[in-house]
Amino acid sequence: MKSKMQTRFPVSMAYTALSIALLVAAGMAAAMAGAQTPANFGGTITAINGSTLTMKTDAGEVRQVDVPSTAAILRIAPGEKNLSAAVTIAFGDLASGDRVLVKVDPGATGPTAQALRIVAIKQSDLALKQQKDREDWQRRGVGGLVKSVDNAAGVIVLTSGIGAAAKTITVHTAKATVLKRYAPASVRYDLAQTAPIDAIQAGDQLQARGTKSADGTEIDAEEVVSGTFRNVSGVISSLDSASSTFTLKDLATKKQLTIHVTADAQMRRLPDMMARVLAARLKGTANGSAGGMTGNGQQANGGAGAWTGGAGSGQRGGSGQWASQTNGQGGRPGGDLMQMLSRAPAMQFADLQKGDAVMLVSTQGATEVTAITLLAGVEPLLEAPAASQNLLNNWSMGNGESEAAAVQ
Repeated sequence: MKSKMQTRFPVSMAYTALSIALLVAAGMAAAMAGAQTPANFGGTITAINGSTLTMKTDAGEVRQVDVPSTAAILRIAPGEKNLSAAVTIAFGDLASGDRVLVKVDPGATGPTAQALRIVAIKQSDLALKQQKDREDWQRRGVGGLVKSVDNAAGVIVLTSGIGAAAKTITVHTAKATVLKRYAPASVRYDLAQTAPIDAIQAGDQLQARGTKSADGTEIDAEEVVSGTFRNVSGVISSLDSASSTFTLKDLATKKQLTIHVTADAQMRRLPDMMARVLAARLKGTANGSAGGMTGNGQQANGGAGAWTGGAGSGQRGGSGQWASQTNGQGGRPGGDLMQMLSRAPAMQFADLQKGDAVMLVSTQGATEVTAITLLAGVEPLLEAPAASQNLLNNWSMGNGESEAAAVQ
């Protein structure tokens, strides 16, 4: 099951916003590029005490800065590339969660850095921008696995979806298209780096936003982000809560792996019924082990828990709730498999147990990898490894949650 998988900005789930990139790369960095010195820094306000800001910098450090009454404090909108539209605000308008870029006073002699100027983007503005970008990616974006790349023509061919929903998408790039690659251990857009089209290889995961054709099979891309990741499946053999790691034997390579789980990892546990429905669909026997499903979203045999509600409500008691839209054809659950996965209950590292079967997307690595997305409760899926691999390849890692966390 070692293969590669679709990452951020999914077609089948809520597209992750690019506001972080616009904020950091385009808005703040460009706005201050000419004025920065090595002592200047950007980050997120975590606390305000008197006239002192405590910040978590973009480098991951915790720093403090004094803001004297003479410091200029400017507010800009996410995505602004210069300060021409900036407005002056009072120190009291700053709040925890705001993004700021601090220009340090090189002449200050105190133990704490002093600010000459602060450029701020309000957390509320970020949230609004994020929502708008998410909606735009959903409306104008495509994604899938790279099938081929024509560097000279600037054309990338993707495969997207699985089974009857599978299709080929042609991505057209131009000189103005922004091309980025994810960092090796991340699917955060703000950490992606500009890269030429020849960095994209067959099997990579790629998302593009731009003007789509009416049938969605072609797109003139304005932005493209791609990356290479690894699929891992197995049964957890040990857990270390202190280091947030667990070990398993990868079913594909038969080698022991240590999996690191960071705060950015997206983790979900499939309810038993959902796992069996997915496994049955992947094996082409939707009415099999999962039990028959009626056209109005109710379980016919009641074997694994009652379904309630009208058409498509699919509300399940007991082990959580998830939506299961039906198409009324032979009781086969309709809707998108990826959306079903996105509705699985979220979980934390502490919810994992020794013996759990998991499927995950991770960074590359021989003996140690970092989990990006993890599914637990997948025992039925591992009974159909080839089909499950296709599912994992097309399951998005992005639903906006980790992007939102990235601005904290």
